[in-house]
Amino acid sequence: MLWLPWLQQGRPGPERGSVAAMFIKICGITREEDALLATALGADAVGFVFAPSTRQVAPSIAADIARRLPADIMTVGVFRDESPKRVVEIVNSAGLRAAQLHGHESPEDCRWVSERVPVTIRALSAGSPDLERFDEFGADLLLLDSPLPGSGEVFDWAMAEGAPGQRQMLLAGGLDPSNVATAIERVGPFGVDVSSGVESSPGRKDPRLLRAFIEAARAATPAATSVESSRPRPFDWEVE
Repeated sequence: MLWLPWLQQGRPGPERGSVAAMFIKICGITREEDALLATALGADAVGFVFAPSTRQVAPSIAADIARRLPADIMTVGVFRDESPKRVVEIVNSAGLRAAQLHGHESPEDCRWVSERVPVTIRALSAGSPDLERFDEFGADLLLLDSPLPGSGEVFDWAMAEGAPGQRQMLLAGGLDPSNVATAIERVGPFGVDVSSGVESSPGRKDPRLLRAFIEAARAATPAATSVESSRPRPFDWEVE
């Protein structure tokens, strides 16, 4: 039995199925070759930005790329202050696995989306007062970003202590091959999310940086204080 009905047999890989396996999401995908390379190197998820950005892609392009990826890859649509109805429409029509809400979405809007897509990721800034009421959003994962979301800037990882400890968290914000291992060791997240830190230019991934980032993240030892969520993992490689 798998955690989600749409998740098929996972790919083999280092420490798959163990608590030490680090979930890796490569965001800001705009090209098929970058998505294929990221997954071939071992990424677990790729993100497509639908909000205004230098990395913005059309839903039709994301759909074309997503259908060429292995079945066990989590494909994520990234939105900011989009209407809940439009979020659900894009995610489901493009055949994506998850919606990431990166704006000022209310708990009510987030819950509405989460009831209609397989996985919902709520992105919040470090220090946000909404972290104290994260349960109200009904999201499967928390993405903790810099106080300047999307800036690609590293924030003080001590601020991650304000994140709800009972929830699985993706850590973002200025990560790159040189600092991701330290971030994992300090914070102990469920996973990490990177975009600009593995690029040669906005929207174009650098193969050497991608490989170095994924290898560093896989080799890192999470903080001993990392807490497992009491809820089923939204993405797991184990079968019963």
